[in-house]
Amino acid sequence: MNCTGPLAAGVKALPDGKKAASHAQAMGRFLANPRVTPEGLSVPLLAATREAVTADGGEYVLAVADWSRVNDGGHASKRDRLQMTHATDVGDELQSSLLVSAEDGAPLGVPVQDLVTAQGVWSSCADTISPKVSSPLDELSERMSWLEQQKFGPRLVHVIDREADSVGHLRRWTRDGQLWLVRAKGNSTVRYGNGSMRIDAVAKQLGYTRERQVLCQGRPIQHWIASAPVVLTRPAKPKKIGADGRRQRPVPGEPLKARLVVSRLYDEAGKPVAEWFLLTSVPETVSAARVALWYDFRWQIESFFKLLKQAGHQLEQWEQESGGALFKRLLIATQACILVWRLAAQQTEEAQAARQFLVRLSGRQMKASRLVTPSALLAGAFILFAILDSLDHSSIPELRAFANSILLANGGDG
Repeated sequence: MNCTGPLAAGVKALPDGKKAASHAQAMGRFLANPRVTPEGLSVPLLAATREAVTADGGEYVLAVADWSRVNDGGHASKRDRLQMTHATDVGDELQSSLLVSAEDGAPLGVPVQDLVTAQGVWSSCADTISPKVSSPLDELSERMSWLEQQKFGPRLVHVIDREADSVGHLRRWTRDGQLWLVRAKGNSTVRYGNGSMRIDAVAKQLGYTRERQVLCQGRPIQHWIASAPVVLTRPAKPKKIGADGRRQRPVPGEPLKARLVVSRLYDEAGKPVAEWFLLTSVPETVSAARVALWYDFRWQIESFFKLLKQAGHQLEQWEQESGGALFKRLLIATQACILVWRLAAQQTEEAQAARQFLVRLSGRQMKASRLVTPSALLAGAFILFAILDSLDHSSIPELRAFANSILLANGGDG
């Protein structure tokens, strides 16, 4: 299965002699089949992830979690669109966990995903739709627990962006024995030394070490790191609404020890480019520089969402009319992403030759600094499969005759 561009939604048809509508109808029947379940479609995703984690061989694996909206505003026939903020902001919410190598940041697999619709939550862990949970972080907590139960081997470090700066959930994850790395808000309060202060105030008191130079949009950027032990003592502030219609009161909790890692980027002129405040429960045996690098690897899930929505599968152009059908197709598309990730990670001469061939087939222009991209491999792979399908149904002389017919179609002056 391969998606067409945004101006021609649907699945591309292989050149097997059947009409494109036949392929679309077959896919529709497949997605509507009650025996085809999200949990069943996730079996190969989980198996591929296990295999990749084993091959990675690291002590830690990063479980990067994030949310991405699927905009269905122009798909009025979709029956279970979820209203996000206002009347025209409708669609679904995709919640994914991507396992990433802690050694080099390579994507390893997507073992679990959820899709929130107006009717409930479709999950790769279940065959049927479930009621919506009270908050995205509560949903994430369930997903994290499921990941821990899979026992991949290495310790999981759950990497989450600033939405996870919730002390109540950090306490819960710590009680459950889970390792976490979250980006914190600068105005969050912690206990540092003998007093309580904002995180951005703590950052100003720390000594920084230059760790490495990186390239950002072609410019050299200096990476500086500082760290310090802190304690979170503030009460949790649940966003839940009580029976009286009011927001629940703050909930006090035990002091929570954590490590604050501050990551700063400066350009050649010494001008600040970015600053991140990171809180983590990862042991001290993992250096602050490595913790900061792990947060940098979080960007892989943004690339995964881009591959689904823009640079490969055009998710927001799909025409499935229910969240269940869309979610099943999404799991199939995820398998295609894993396919090209594995090809990109292989170091053999055969894999390198295959990558170069697929990029040439795709017709994409590559940067000198990056000769292969997942989107180019996806595009090239479909063309390759189309070629093989053509050879199964037409001889090479017939294909050459088709080409000559095209060249001579203007009256013989080819």
